[in-house]
Amino acid sequence: MARFLGEVHFTISPRSTEALGEELGVELTPGTVVALVGELGAGKTVFIKGLARGLGVEQEVVSPSFQIARFYRARMPLCHLDFYRLKAGDEFVFGLEEYLLDDGVTVIEWADRISTIIPGDAVAVRITIQGEMERRIELLLWEEMLRKAEEVGGEQCFE
Repeated sequence: MARFLGEVHFTISPRSTEALGEELGVELTPGTVVALVGELGAGKTVFIKGLARGLGVEQEVVSPSFQIARFYRARMPLCHLDFYRLKAGDEFVFGLEEYLLDDGVTVIEWADRISTIIPGDAVAVRITIQGEMERRIELLLWEEMLRKAEEVGGEQCFE
């Protein structure tokens, strides 16, 4: 997994975004948290579908926007969280640690909405729309992403 950190990838289609997610999923180890940020329609769920395939998930992976959490069985369990519908102060956020799997991988969409409680060693994946199908995907540690956000003055780092 370390080979991915600090890299920026450019994908040209949903299929290539999913393939990059799959490459990362193969490399993940138990206890890893993956925090995704990007605007609506950037491809976070597409990336996660590939990541899940890399973990060996055979079920269809869908966004848990209305449920907040979905769990999948594979070579390592996968917990897929989506905080799009949460607001600051929602009680669920205070129980986040209950969803961080020691024996599997936890993936969090819209991680920027709970940025202060994401573990600093989480793998941050920032997806930026470059064109209709093209995406810029940056992978780094969450603490590095937060540091970059502070350097540029806040939330625009997450966009």
